[in-house]
Amino acid sequence: MSFRLGIPKKPKETEILDVLVVGAGPAGLSAALYSKRLGLKTACIGEDVGGTLNEAGIVDDYIGIQDILGPELAKKFVEHVRKYEVPIYRDLVIDIMKENNKFKATTKSGVVFTARAVILAVGSKRRKLGVPGEAEFAGKGVTYCAACDAPLFKEKVVAVVGGGNSALQSALLMTSYATKTYLIHRRDSFRAYEVYVKSVTNHPKIELVLNSVVRSIGGSKSVEWIEVENLVTHETRKISVDGVLIEIGSEPPKEFFTRIGLKLDEYGYVIVEPGQKTNIEGMFAAGDCTGGPYKKKFDQIVTAAAEGALAALSAYEYLTKIGLEKGERGY
Repeated sequence: MSFRLGIPKKPKETEILDVLVVGAGPAGLSAALYSKRLGLKTACIGEDVGGTLNEAGIVDDYIGIQDILGPELAKKFVEHVRKYEVPIYRDLVIDIMKENNKFKATTKSGVVFTARAVILAVGSKRRKLGVPGEAEFAGKGVTYCAACDAPLFKEKVVAVVGGGNSALQSALLMTSYATKTYLIHRRDSFRAYEVYVKSVTNHPKIELVLNSVVRSIGGSKSVEWIEVENLVTHETRKISVDGVLIEIGSEPPKEFFTRIGLKLDEYGYVIVEPGQKTNIEGMFAAGDCTGGPYKKKFDQIVTAAAEGALAALSAYEYLTKIGLEKGERGY
């Protein structure tokens, strides 16, 4: 789905935003909405407006909105932000520098935005299998989020691909809905907590398919089968399934974060303190790109939106404090 967006123009040298929101998924759009409602001059910029919602099938876990396609929910978010006349630009921020208590954000197209505060909400990218059929059936049986989509597979057969904690937890969750779950992993042992390993190994609804990889995903209008190759024997077989959950991890833009001076956790996610604060004063982060000891990692639309709102409030409080220290009235 595409949205009609303003085309970024080079800002005037005197034009300074209060808040620049970098990222236009649920966290970024929520941050932009709350920032503007708090009276701050705000702009939002993202390479992919709508974020991972554009890849989602039916969403039925965002409170108050039932059975809606991900792109349609993204459209509603955009329309809500547009109601407050927040400009949303489609572009990629490639660098951010802080000079004299102001941030200069440079985009891939060469536009430079100046803002007193920045909210990062750039998300993370789900690792893909990269096999035939994966893109074709995204949202049509192929999913990357068990917590989001498990109820859609009630009384059906599914395959979970992966061997870490998330994959095993997802397989266990699927057993509450699916009649059978295949757990496919490329090794002969799991990289997960022993309690999860024991649970999946002994669960009557889970069949382990080890030393194996998915080579293709097929079907007509939705997923109907997967082709799996055993890496030891090199034999292939087709397994009839109604869905494929891919849980092989996600990747935040670590190089970008490192370049602008953010502190990251061991997985490359931005460490945030309460209030979505980062180690850089005046820069906040929200949504799937965040981590650290203060965060309970639960990448959902509702948590991303909530963190975006919190980041906006923190930006408002930061700018108010700065204004008062300068003898201004603040916001």
